[in-house]
Amino acid sequence: MTRYRRDPSWRQPGDGKVVIAGSPLRLFRLSTGGAQVLDMATTGEQPAAAAVDRLLDRFVEAGALHPLHDAGPFTASDVTVVIPVKGRVPSLSPWPATIVVDDGNEPALDVPDGVTTVRLAANLGPAAARNAGLEHVATPLVAFVDADVELGREWLEPLLRHFADPLVALVAPRVAGADVPGPVAAFERRHSPLDLGPDPARIAAGTRVAYVPAAALVCRTDVVRSLGGFDTALRVGEDVDLVWRLNEHGHRCRYEPSSVVHHRPRDTWVAMLRQRAGYGRSAAPLSRRHPGALAPARMSGWSAAVWALLAIRRPALALAVGGGTVIALGRKLRDLPAQESARLVVLGHLAAGRQLAKGLTRVWWPIAGVAAIAVPRARLPIAAAVIGPAVADAVCRRSTTPLRDAPALLADELAYGAGVWRGVFEERTLAPLAPSFTRRPTRGDD
Repeated sequence: MTRYRRDPSWRQPGDGKVVIAGSPLRLFRLSTGGAQVLDMATTGEQPAAAAVDRLLDRFVEAGALHPLHDAGPFTASDVTVVIPVKGRVPSLSPWPATIVVDDGNEPALDVPDGVTTVRLAANLGPAAARNAGLEHVATPLVAFVDADVELGREWLEPLLRHFADPLVALVAPRVAGADVPGPVAAFERRHSPLDLGPDPARIAAGTRVAYVPAAALVCRTDVVRSLGGFDTALRVGEDVDLVWRLNEHGHRCRYEPSSVVHHRPRDTWVAMLRQRAGYGRSAAPLSRRHPGALAPARMSGWSAAVWALLAIRRPALALAVGGGTVIALGRKLRDLPAQESARLVVLGHLAAGRQLAKGLTRVWWPIAGVAAIAVPRARLPIAAAVIGPAVADAVCRRSTTPLRDAPALLADELAYGAGVWRGVFEERTLAPLAPSFTRRPTRGDD
């Protein structure tokens, strides 16, 4: 039996015949029967009918509903764990089948008896190491787990349930920072880029959860093999590429945060920042493989105009444009309450502002630095973009932690951006620097 959980974005204003939800946001118009079906599905009362399944499937595909399966077709005995290792031997959990891939270690790894070892003559990187392990998998599911990840005994069960959906090819748990001492570890527990939050999601480019790390993944073995495994040309970002290729071939990928594994961070600030720069360096080759998927900001042209006017200190014009978008959306969506239209517009503009601020510190900071030196009037908006998010977060949380973390967060973003620019020059593409302009919310009639 399958129940469904509503996404945190879910809004059903007025008489319940309109739903605004998903990532990116979509607007659904419902018939009376469709509204009843949704109410029943979230309480477990699911009428058996093909039309009902198609309706619910559309909401799942849009990221508006998340399935809660009571059981799946597989157990732990159907899973082989593949661990690529460059360095020390990881602590091995007692799984029925484990394959350790020695990625060119000298001397060779000393692996306990009973664990299958695949040795590579030279260090070929995590993608090639995982593929080498994949060749020896004889079970229907394979779990790729990094050597610096600690698995709990119950981590698999919530992930396995998702394979009740035959379209699901990959499921990922939440990757939290390990509880180890030190300031870097404490920072990682609060701000790790591997931790994608407490809410379930579909995984797809341009959505709230656009990627998942290969720190821990469970996949259908035959599906990953059919795509050739991980791209061995990518030393970083090979996990992102796999997810997006699965999506492009019609498969589904799910993020399930009720399963939590723990990742051990780098030991020093320098090592952490070097890691972040490596993540950024992958943006350019990924952009070549998946055009448009890595835009540093996604927003409507109207939101861009509002913030551009504020940046050049024309608040009255920005307010006029913002008010015009409220009126325009209200006329377009006449069955939506006026206050809901206004709410959508305001939230859209605020979200665009947050993306622009993040893009400024994360990707566009070399351009912003030149602008701050050459154009005195640009210094205030740039400073606001750099400092404003931390101040706002501190006020909302009534805590000084965001302000104390702000210098490390800024260094984190600058390191990532340095990696992006290095990749841009190496790949000779500006794609990772270009924003994307969209129209939201999109519409669907059900």
